Amino acid sequence: MGREVRNYVALGGSATAPKPAPGLYIAATPIGHLGDITLRALEILAGVDLILAEDTRHSRRLMDHYAITTPMSPYHEHNAERARPQALARLAEGQSLALISDAGTPLISDPGYKLVVEAARSGIPVFPVPGPSALLAALVAAGLPTDRFLFEGFLPAKTEARRTRLNALAGVNVTLVFYEAPQRLAASLQDMAAELGDRPGCVARELTKMHEDVRRASLQELAVLYEAQEARGEIVVVVAPPPPRPAVAEGDLRRELEGLLSTHGAKDASAILAARHGRPRRDIYALALELSRGRSS
Repeated sequence: MGREVRNYVALGGSATAPKPAPGLYIAATPIGHLGDITLRALEILAGVDLILAEDTRHSRRLMDHYAITTPMSPYHEHNAERARPQALARLAEGQSLALISDAGTPLISDPGYKLVVEAARSGIPVFPVPGPSALLAALVAAGLPTDRFLFEGFLPAKTEARRTRLNALAGVNVTLVFYEAPQRLAASLQDMAAELGDRPGCVARELTKMHEDVRRASLQELAVLYEAQEARGEIVVVVAPPPPRPAVAEGDLRRELEGLLSTHGAKDASAILAARHGRPRRDIYALALELSRGRSS
């Protein structure tokens, strides 16, 4: 017996969803505005046998808005080890499943990577259903170079680990894109200014939502702003590539470092010069330790 006909709402009218070909569909959903979903995504979500949703309660609003009645099952980082074999078994039977996250494109700082890997390894077709993405929305609105960029996702929550990671990115000559939690935004911006240099940046909050807010300024100015002003919602930080810097001679670098060591510790002096000249902090720190030992001997 065939599956019941499924209808959904699109462009103000009723539409019928054909059953998609067997396989796993990675479907992007709106990051805020419900109108941003694609017509293809609506047809896929209405037609598949099952939707794997990061949070079924959150996704219910989208499904109800478009009168989609497809069964949903939770798939998130806390149940993935148990839910993944069940999903793969259904796919192996020839069913069609869609994977969605709470917002935007799945797998981008969201669960699903291992499911895609194991499906592909088993010969199960994996179909991308492109659509909204917070990182791309922020990138095109930031007013910073878009020809080459690096998406770093979330930085480490602890200060020392965060600064170490930022220092490793200091010499990467592309626009940088980060996700950040509201409670860490000011501290992260301050660390970015210290480790990357005070470059132009952009903080994009609540994109496509009622309280959308895009602020463009230097990293230090943004850090001061969000130190004084509480940030809320989903946040993307975009940072300009490093400015061109003339190569600094080793003798000049040594003299600059000696001057800084008279008023700063080795770590702080190294961070300042790494940001100033785009050099790896670990190399400058090794030189700082050498100079410090020479002073004490």
